Amino acid sequence: MASYEDEKVKGQSVTLFGGDEKWSSSDWTASDDRVRGGKSLSYIDCSDQKIGRFHGNLDIKTLGGAGFASQRTTGDDRKWDLEKYAGIKLHIAKGDKKRYTFILKDELLSPNPENGREQATISYEADFGLPPQTQPGETHDRSVFIPWKSFNPTYRGKLKKDADPLDTTQIKRISIMMRSFFGTQEGDFSLSIRSITAVSKAPEHGSLLPLGVDARQLEAGSAQPEHSPRYYNVRLSNRVFEGDIRLHKTTTHVVALIVVFIVSYNGVHWLLGSC
Repeated sequence: MASYEDEKVKGQSVTLFGGDEKWSSSDWTASDDRVRGGKSLSYIDCSDQKIGRFHGNLDIKTLGGAGFASQRTTGDDRKWDLEKYAGIKLHIAKGDKKRYTFILKDELLSPNPENGREQATISYEADFGLPPQTQPGETHDRSVFIPWKSFNPTYRGKLKKDADPLDTTQIKRISIMMRSFFGTQEGDFSLSIRSITAVSKAPEHGSLLPLGVDARQLEAGSAQPEHSPRYYNVRLSNRVFEGDIRLHKTTTHVVALIVVFIVSYNGVHWLLGSC
């Protein structure tokens, strides 16, 4: 089995979790809204060592429309030097079409001596989702690439524009979160991940990039979800095409406006769209 240090020397990619490294429940621990009086629950099921299944239940009623469920890496002395890489790639085995948040930290503080609780530090967050498919059912075998520039610095859930850039030489904690996005999603969730990998360049085929809408505005309630565009990029060879999906709520149902692009590429017509 290739170690983290062995793969880092090669410089092309390094597998952080999954793949040849396999999944282990000892690498993860829950960090849910129960610390704030909520009732959300999250788990990582590693019974199949080839898959890490992040799942649970997001409760938003207890905290009045808010809520989060997350899993984070264990240990305060871990460190990943990812300076030579372009970003993070998640190989999703199966998703549920919900929206998730991937979080990195480059600083951890010792517990507060007065109450023993962990002290807050800057989190660098990126939201991602698998675009809804034209066929009903779950999504399978997708890759999500998150470049470093897509990570937004936040402090206690609020965007912190004056924060220093993420220090990729010393990533100390990795988390994956399911949150309410100002009450727009709740209930059971499930995301099965084959691997989490740092890669030296953006994948060129079949990769989905993070959603471009400002998640902090949604969570703070300063942007209404029904008027906020959700962007996703589909990369075909060396060309990137962007689709814009706007969701509008009515009193009885949700109508999704469909934007379809037909791109002629080397004589082959690609149909891109979602509903």
